[in-house]
Amino acid sequence: MQIHVVKSKIHRVKVTGADLNYIGSITIDEDLMEAANIIEGEKVQIVNNNNGERLETYVIPGPRNSGEITLNGAAARKVAKGDILIIISYGIMELEEAKNFKPSLVFPDEETNLLN
Repeated sequence: MQIHVVKSKIHRVKVTGADLNYIGSITIDEDLMEAANIIEGEKVQIVNNNNGERLETYVIPGPRNSGEITLNGAAARKVAKGDILIIISYGIMELEEAKNFKPSLVFPDEETNLLN
C-alpha cells in the first residue's frame, strides 16, 4: 500500500505580494525552496492562517534571500499581503518507508521570511 505523507513544510511565512494578472502559481524565495526540499513546478498546498483558505498550486522560484512569497493568478484572490501561510508538499510512498521518513520542515523568521 502507498500513502501520502508530508514531504516538506514551510511554516508561517508572510505573504509579500498577490499578482492577479500573472498566469498562476506561488513564487517562493529559492533559499526557502531549497531548505524545504521543494523544487520548481512542484505541487503544493497553501493554508492561509488568516482566513482559513486552502488551495493547491505549483511553485516557481523567487530571488534568493528576498523572503518573497507571492500568490499569482486566481490564487491571489485567496490572500492579502501580510497574511500568514503554511506551505506543504506531500510525497507518496510505501507504508514501511513512510514509517521512517523524516520531512523537511522549515521555520523562517516570521517578519522577514528569511532563514535564521
